[in-house]
Amino acid sequence: PKYPATMPGGQQPQKHYGITSAISLAPPREIDHQYTKKLCDAMKPFGVFEDEEELNHRLAVLGKLNNFVKEWIAEISELKNLPPSVISCVGGKIFTFGSYRLGVHTKGADIDALCVAPRHVERSDFFQSFFEKLKQHEEIKDLRVSLMNFTVFVIKIDLLFARLALQSIPDNLDLRGDSILRNLDIRCIRSLNGCRVTDEILYLVPNKENFRLTLRAIKLWAKRRGIYSNMLGFLGGVSWAMLVARTCQLYPNAVAATLVHKFFLVFSKWEWPNPVLLKQPEDSNLNLPVWDPRVNPSDRYHLMPIITPAYPQQNSTYNVSTSTRTIMSEEFKYGLSVTDEILQGKAEWSKLFEPPNFFQKYKHYIVLTASASTEENHLEWIGLVESKIRVLVGNLERNEYITLAHVNPQSFPGSKENRNENDFVSMWFIGIIFKKVENAESVNIDLTYDIQSFTDTVYRQANNINMLKDGMKIEATHVKKKQLHQYLPPELVQKKKRVRYLPVHDGTNPLSFLDALMVLISKVLPYCLFIFPPFFFSTEHSRAMVILEILKVCPQIIHPDLILSLAHCEEPPVKAKPPSPPASSSITTVLSGCVKPNATSSPREEPNGLEDSVNGAPAKRPHSPTQEELAKRHKDTEVRRVSSSQGRSLKVWICSEHNCHAE
Repeated sequence: PKYPATMPGGQQPQKHYGITSAISLAPPREIDHQYTKKLCDAMKPFGVFEDEEELNHRLAVLGKLNNFVKEWIAEISELKNLPPSVISCVGGKIFTFGSYRLGVHTKGADIDALCVAPRHVERSDFFQSFFEKLKQHEEIKDLRVSLMNFTVFVIKIDLLFARLALQSIPDNLDLRGDSILRNLDIRCIRSLNGCRVTDEILYLVPNKENFRLTLRAIKLWAKRRGIYSNMLGFLGGVSWAMLVARTCQLYPNAVAATLVHKFFLVFSKWEWPNPVLLKQPEDSNLNLPVWDPRVNPSDRYHLMPIITPAYPQQNSTYNVSTSTRTIMSEEFKYGLSVTDEILQGKAEWSKLFEPPNFFQKYKHYIVLTASASTEENHLEWIGLVESKIRVLVGNLERNEYITLAHVNPQSFPGSKENRNENDFVSMWFIGIIFKKVENAESVNIDLTYDIQSFTDTVYRQANNINMLKDGMKIEATHVKKKQLHQYLPPELVQKKKRVRYLPVHDGTNPLSFLDALMVLISKVLPYCLFIFPPFFFSTEHSRAMVILEILKVCPQIIHPDLILSLAHCEEPPVKAKPPSPPASSSITTVLSGCVKPNATSSPREEPNGLEDSVNGAPAKRPHSPTQEELAKRHKDTEVRRVSSSQGRSLKVWICSEHNCHAE
């Protein structure tokens, strides 16, 4: 849009960013700056900021690598008999991209870099003579030629290569212009794409510092919530960067705390598969394939398109599946509810970065195991297996009895009980939600084809690239939640204890503060209730005395937040015979208008099959429970849990070449 030279009052017009106008141009308030400072403080314990010394160390390493590349290109030029006048100015340069170029890298993170060479340097030169030159330097370690990554002075470098149709590479070369792509092969164009996209993102945001701090927060949140992995069908770093950049365009004057909240607001309501664009796509007449669903039928099936801003425009999220989009959409909504609380002063930023309990979320899991006989083979093998897990997720999603397949991006070492002593083992866990089948007493679900198709794909790929060696194996097993302890340490599978909230009515009358407290204690503190004499709970004792005595006797059992809630609670007014609540009413509050269930509970917590409901206040016990009563209580709970399954049984079959088993 065209703006007048000046706006009313002599102010300069705000620059227009993105494909639409901004939602809000409001400047930040003082409280927004305060929330931003608190956000920074909450992120520091996670190591997202490097100190000055570490930053300078990275710059020094990149400087040495840049000089190293120039030396190598000069040597190659001499070997190819170029004239001395050309060799003296042939140049060569290292460019960076990814999180380091965006300025959001974390402590110990690797650096994504690109080696740009002139036209007479071949790709084969890079993987042969340059590799040999690297091997001669003692400070360069862990060198792998297949991926060209290595470590220089503790800094890990992932290095790509591109040669341009230029006689020399000047130090002031700018890669943003589309003309630089002319007469290049597709491999070089792909290598250049990372740098070009990163530079374009930085160019298209209104305030780089606000963008960087917001992106640090969103990347940390995504990693903590288990949705940061392009390979497994979630979003990778560049996709998260583009979503944050679009938020910055819509709120160009906002600071990081506001932008984090607006990020969740915008994308919790985004109508996918409408694409996210940072600018209108442009055609540079170079006849390169670009993302365009009007022309390319396959592009119409992308579920969550986020389009790179540099030519040739591509969808960075083509790996997203139905399940991963569902999971991320729920996480956007959860993030919005948490940031709402934070900006209302009801929660701290640390709550946003609390991880979900993946191993309590589902009733059924697939355990995928990759093993190899040597450590070197294992590293290559798990890289290939992990890159194909999304194939397994796709197979499971197409099964008519499965509604969601949620892969945990984190891999785990194999337990000693489930592997050979000399094997190197990695495990991934996929949470499964099975479709409820109406009017069926027994359901048999065969996953053999889904898993066999996946393993065939992995073995075929390994054969094609000559990777497959003796001892490389894949196994898949279906387990229930209660069996996870056989594969994982106890701290990962134990359910976090939560205070259960109790009703405010005893079936006929509202409960007074002390009566409600008695009910609470009888539920939460069965071993503490009768430490106190009955007269202690008479109305002549103040609530402060009650709370203090409980804290003295049972300091580790009562949650302090609950005590604070009770301490600030007003006694409910007594009404004459209010109507009794229905027998099936669910638990809502501890005391009327005071303590409520957490409205921001983690998304998609699958029910365990045992619903809690209370029909009035429980009868008080005359004594502490005996061992026999405890055993009976446990048995009764198990009976209720079994009877709640509505009489249906579920068997999941997985057949291998030698046998079949059901869970």
